[in-house]
Amino acid sequence: MSAVGFPAVAAAPHRSDTDLVRVYVWQWPVRLTHWVIFLSIATLSVTGIYIGRPFLVVPGEARFHFVMGTMKVIHFYAAIAFTLAVLSRVLWMFLGNTYSRWDKFIPVARRRRLGIVGTVKFYFFALRKPPGFIGHNPLAGMAYAIVFLFYFTMIGTGLAMYSVSARVGSPLRSFEFLVPLFGGLSTAHWIHHVIMWLILGFAVHHVYSAIYMSQVEANATVESIFSGYKFVPPEDVIYSGYRFVSREESVPDRPAHAAPSRKPGGPRG
Repeated sequence: MSAVGFPAVAAAPHRSDTDLVRVYVWQWPVRLTHWVIFLSIATLSVTGIYIGRPFLVVPGEARFHFVMGTMKVIHFYAAIAFTLAVLSRVLWMFLGNTYSRWDKFIPVARRRRLGIVGTVKFYFFALRKPPGFIGHNPLAGMAYAIVFLFYFTMIGTGLAMYSVSARVGSPLRSFEFLVPLFGGLSTAHWIHHVIMWLILGFAVHHVYSAIYMSQVEANATVESIFSGYKFVPPEDVIYSGYRFVSREESVPDRPAHAAPSRKPGGPRG
């Protein structure tokens, strides 16, 4: 990490058919919250489906097995982990490096707004080369912003439903005000259920697109969520998203003095 807060580029670039540089994109808080959110969603989905429609049948009296109670306890603690991870990731949108920032989810910069059209063209096979953005491209960033709205809706509806059954004196009782905001318990439960399936659908697409882009760009997209590093052309570090706009309109993601020493070539694709 440089003194001005921009991600550092390794001094010795990785070599393949073209010169690539190793860029530290995803810091450890991003990677940690990503995996906590993933694991908690998986746990919440399984336990939530069981709570709504029990699919395990055990012999004997329920008081000797406590299957539903166990599922509810697991669901409760997974919800705590999920909420803390989501809040931590949002906080890191203001504290993290340039690739983690909130403006990568909301395209306030003109360069990123211009990149939306080119990104759509690539996804519809109208462009041969993929986007030149190192972190989230602007279209993916907006999709993630919507997913975070889903996350907060899940948290809100979950707190609303739990508040009415929380023990007397529990701090969670204070969230009863959310119940009428969601139209009552039945509506809150319906919203909670529908958004769960929307998030699971997004998760399937997310895994597919990550593997696909990792193969097309050959920049370690999938591996980066473990290591934090991507391997990208030097010109993408200097002119992030330049494939969609002229270089005069491109704004470097990094200061010029920190750019790779090799002079980048002309636009590709």
